[in-house]
Amino acid sequence: MSTPTTTTPGPAAEVELAIGGMTCASCAARIEKKLNRMDGVTATVNYATEKAKVTFADGVQVADLIATVEATGYTAEEPAPPAPEAHEEQQPDELRPLRQRLITAVVLSVPVIAMAMVPALQIQYWQWLSLTLAAPVVTYAGWPFHRAAWTNARHGAATMDTLISVGTSAAFLWSLWALFFGTAGMPGMTHPFELTIARSDGAGNIYLEAAAGVTAFILAGRYFEARSKRKAGAALRALLELGAKDVTVLRGDRETRVPVGDLRVGDRFLVRPGEKIATDGTVVEGTSAVDASMLTGESVPVEVGVGDPVTGATLNAGGRLVVEATRVGADTQLARMAKLVEDAQNGKAAAQRLADRISAVFVPVVIGLALATLGFWLGNGSGLTAAFTAAVAVLIIACPCALGLATPTALMVGTGRGAQLGILIKGPEVLETTRKVDTVVLDKTGTVTTGRMTLLGVHTADGTDEADVLRLAGALEHASEHPIARAVAAGAAERVGTLPTPEDFANIAGLGVQGVVDGHAVLVGREKLLKEWAIELPAELERARHEAEAAGRTAITVAWDGEARAVLEVADAVKETSAEAIRRLRALGLTPILLTGDNRAVADAVAAEVGIDEVYAEVMPEDKVDVVKRLQAEGRSVAMVGDGVNDAAALAQADLGLAMGTGTDAAIEAGDLTLVRGDLRAAADAIRLSRRTLATIKGNLFWAFAYNVAALPLAAAGLLNPMIAGAAMAFSSVFVVGNSLRLRGFKAAA
Repeated sequence: MSTPTTTTPGPAAEVELAIGGMTCASCAARIEKKLNRMDGVTATVNYATEKAKVTFADGVQVADLIATVEATGYTAEEPAPPAPEAHEEQQPDELRPLRQRLITAVVLSVPVIAMAMVPALQIQYWQWLSLTLAAPVVTYAGWPFHRAAWTNARHGAATMDTLISVGTSAAFLWSLWALFFGTAGMPGMTHPFELTIARSDGAGNIYLEAAAGVTAFILAGRYFEARSKRKAGAALRALLELGAKDVTVLRGDRETRVPVGDLRVGDRFLVRPGEKIATDGTVVEGTSAVDASMLTGESVPVEVGVGDPVTGATLNAGGRLVVEATRVGADTQLARMAKLVEDAQNGKAAAQRLADRISAVFVPVVIGLALATLGFWLGNGSGLTAAFTAAVAVLIIACPCALGLATPTALMVGTGRGAQLGILIKGPEVLETTRKVDTVVLDKTGTVTTGRMTLLGVHTADGTDEADVLRLAGALEHASEHPIARAVAAGAAERVGTLPTPEDFANIAGLGVQGVVDGHAVLVGREKLLKEWAIELPAELERARHEAEAAGRTAITVAWDGEARAVLEVADAVKETSAEAIRRLRALGLTPILLTGDNRAVADAVAAEVGIDEVYAEVMPEDKVDVVKRLQAEGRSVAMVGDGVNDAAALAQADLGLAMGTGTDAAIEAGDLTLVRGDLRAAADAIRLSRRTLATIKGNLFWAFAYNVAALPLAAAGLLNPMIAGAAMAFSSVFVVGNSLRLRGFKAAA
């Protein structure tokens, strides 16, 4: 392939490379090691996202970096920027080749294994039928393993691919020898099921079921892993798609609808009520309430007027605005947040699979033991056939049949049970982190709280009926589009039923509303609105207003017929289950921390209500990432629970990201675990289930390797009957599956 000749623009430049050809975490480690050996280069390679983030000094070219990766046996290129219009269904199905190989392997392997293990199925010439079925499995379906093993061998490395390739190839080639040159190809040959150990010359033994079965099992594991990795870039696409797609630009006296990409700094554009603001800018005409919760976490809509800054992708919840663009394209806050998510994902250490870590030692030891066995029996005068049989038996018994099932079966059962409980686990790399997590950072809006404004309290003056307050104030607010007004109207309708229709209505920008309801002149809004009508709050209502604001709630005053009648409290209500969820998280050994873009008073009030001691308030999205990084720098392993776009970068930066499924796509894709239910208690269940699944995988891996370690001495001694080997392999696989199925009994805490 051709390589670019980009040079570094300065003393320290940064580039991101898309890496191809990696099959396991050790591949990423090897590429990272090679890149870091270059002078002036610092690199991190992420196996999950298949990207390398490289910082390089003056004098190093991007072409040099790509050449180093290619010399290691992999491909590298600078990835194209993600395009908002590139929908997933329009992109090629990258899993199709792997899926085709898996289907081929499964369909052809089942009869091969059945004939080898059930003597009744061993018809005349069954061994040749097994060869016909197994040959495509070992060659076509297993080709990715052989190719990876060859690449590794050329660079002096050995991974699980090496063991799979050598083991399956040895089993297949020995079977060919036994069929064509030994006695295994004779008509009527059978493999009796005997529970005896006896030395054999191997001329009558075939191992086609081992070669085909191992290939099918490992392909299944690779397919499920690849499917979970496929969505690595979906968080960025979700962020990019969050913004407006087109915009009404004012050019002279004309309104022109153009794509957002055509906007330039200085352009003036129109934002109608209910529309998204196209890009960052400054209001030059109009007033409105802007819902910025998706970006800032601020639960209360922000009042904006002429001269106030507004952010792209936020929602105009009130009146008509004319905005002058100040930042476009990659300079906008939304684009910078997308970059934050990308950086956080690439900055994560590559997940090290347990099997790969063990195979770093296990694979070379097995290959060495097979060679030593061959040499020993040759030197002992036992002949080439017996020596080679023992060496091949070592490779076959070490072939990771149960190991191929250890992770995918536990993961499938665990994730399936999790889905029933409203918990989605993205992949096996997530599970390792849950064991170490000791701190859980909780976003407030939409996670601990409902994420919507709610009428929480009504304080009336002496002699005023609460039902009258709700009926008159609710009727007037029902005519307004302001989010706080909608909260009052909804709360009033819920408590008193049908609301009357105002006879007159007017919106007072930034203050509230006024009108006539049932013959009463009604005012609803800030205290300043009442003062403009020379209406003073009595002492008890003034005290209620102060207490509400001290608790972080929005206080709304109500007056009619020239008298102050009530103070309404509106706030983002705490979910009923949040306090119980915090207790469950503490019981798991986690320290809860509240993190929010909302103001300090609101944050402290919510924290006190649910039992959280540590609070970070009034933080912007980039500050959330910094808080997570600071906690990690203190040696903590951090889990983050959030639901908004403003949480996406922090979710990606955290050691474990738990996204509320009731939130935005960006947050869900950036998280490692998705909680389908909007119930925070699911976070505790998710961590418990993940830890249980990880423990099951570890148990599976232990017994899979223990089986190999126990059987290897028998194989090396030449005492391994092929039928016993087959039965032992089958038993180890059944044990692993049975152990994984125990996860179906996992229950959410009562």
